[in-house]
Amino acid sequence: MTAVIFDMGGVLIELGPVSEILGDSASLAVDDFWSAWLHSESVRAFESGKIEAAEFALGIIAEVGLKVEPAALLESFASWPKGLFPGAETLVADVGRVAVTGLLSNTNRLHWEGQRDAEIMRSLFDREYLSFMVGLVKPDADIFEYIVQDLDRPADEILFLDDNQINVDGARAVGLQAELTLGPAEARAAVARHGLAVGGAESS
Repeated sequence: MTAVIFDMGGVLIELGPVSEILGDSASLAVDDFWSAWLHSESVRAFESGKIEAAEFALGIIAEVGLKVEPAALLESFASWPKGLFPGAETLVADVGRVAVTGLLSNTNRLHWEGQRDAEIMRSLFDREYLSFMVGLVKPDADIFEYIVQDLDRPADEILFLDDNQINVDGARAVGLQAELTLGPAEARAAVARHGLAVGGAESS
């Protein structure tokens, strides 16, 4: 394994509860929300940089059936990332001593520039593959093929860590090694299983 690519939310960054986004839409099940979110055209358009935040808010409210005003949704959405998990910064630094590191995230300018640990995040990785900047989104094959080409190495030398199975499956379909991991401890264990000696420290 010569490169490790990390997802951001759920792997390195803690996200708030879905209830923050649902607002008063209490009748909407969390699983239903995530299914709608992952298949939302508005989310895909926003996180590939094709639309602005205001259009995204109107679109996702309509698609998911949220009972929340656009301004309130954007306010809660902006604060959804809660900061780096303990151990996340150390993990990336440890991996960086033995492999190329990268960040692959379906994200947007609002989160990338405004989250609490934005400055730290921007300093951690050798490569950054941000959906709103490259115009591609997970789990589409295009974004994983883009990474393989950019890193200029065989796909099976790249390990991708994500907290969503659909994205793991998308990476595997292109030939990457990929694991479902939640938080830095699981990510560290996955890296070790793939033959990279990165130690066992979990504190940041």
